[in-house]
Amino acid sequence: MNEPKDRPFHKGVYILPNMLTTASLFSGFLGIMWAIQGQFEACALAILVSALFDGMDGKVARLTGSTSEFGVQYDSLADLVAFGVTPAIMMYQWQLHAYGRLGLMAAFLLVVCGALRLARFNVNSSTSSKKHFIGLPIPAQGCVMATLVLFEPFAPGFVATHLPEAALVLAYGLSFLMVSRVRYAAFKEYDFVKAHPFSSMVTVILLFVLVASQPKALGFLILFGYVLSGPIHTYYLLLRRPHILRERTRTHS
Repeated sequence: MNEPKDRPFHKGVYILPNMLTTASLFSGFLGIMWAIQGQFEACALAILVSALFDGMDGKVARLTGSTSEFGVQYDSLADLVAFGVTPAIMMYQWQLHAYGRLGLMAAFLLVVCGALRLARFNVNSSTSSKKHFIGLPIPAQGCVMATLVLFEPFAPGFVATHLPEAALVLAYGLSFLMVSRVRYAAFKEYDFVKAHPFSSMVTVILLFVLVASQPKALGFLILFGYVLSGPIHTYYLLLRRPHILRERTRTHS
């Protein structure tokens, strides 16, 4: 009996990644509309939906062998809207407007630093490591801002009282981290998972159960932990193994 030959993908499959990118862009556009109308929770959810589509389009492109330079650039433009412009407008309308020009500049900084982060990523994508990002990824920044809005009802009293100040500091801090040389885990390689499949599965299940029990509260805490992990990890390398950090930084610069 003859072995079945690998059939080429239908041409329509090549449109699918760009359709997912378009869905991410559309969700970000809806988020802008809802932020302007003062529907901040709806805007936050739209940003998270954009992140879901953004995570899917690249994987679908790789699975179908339909990656292209056009898709890379289109994805970056969609990311700038969904995770740069939308969170900036949402944060300004929600908290930052109380600070006048200072708040306006904080919102603009989220956009411009996000654009710089994407431009640097596109230029260095062919030579960058698959294990780490250099600088906070712009989707992570957008999701942190989105989950902060959802976290507000669960914030302790002293945090809720100073939420405008926290939003302002977070906007400036995340903007700086996006254009910094701080290293963040990319989760693109799964060597640890392959080496410890059972313990990895248990960890994922526990995280899923925790987040599913209180998604609005724990979503922000987990993402904020990811934000802190970059400076902590980079500081550890700088303090304990400075020669490794210098070599890796030269490789990605």
